[in-house]
Amino acid sequence: MRVSLATHGGLAASIVRRLPARVLDTDQLPDADARELRRLVAAAAADPGGARPASPARDAMTYTITVHDGPDATTLTSSDTSMSAAFDALLTWIQRRDG
Repeated sequence: MRVSLATHGGLAASIVRRLPARVLDTDQLPDADARELRRLVAAAAADPGGARPASPARDAMTYTITVHDGPDATTLTSSDTSMSAAFDALLTWIQRRDG
């Protein structure tokens, strides 16, 4: 499984949009980390939080997490003002491991 994170918006939008997506591959992770990433992806996919209306927020970031698992691809998108706890846990986990 390969997971990529792209960020958009915020105060540094002009800089952030030029940065490549962060990518993690479970084949390159220790087994415990790969299992944890799979668990976090499943939880975030079950409750991405994007369905809630986003509160207006100046300079809020939007996060797109794309998960490629074999032939299947899933895209999860949320923002600082609308993400679920599960999406936040996945986002934080990715940011701490690829940074």
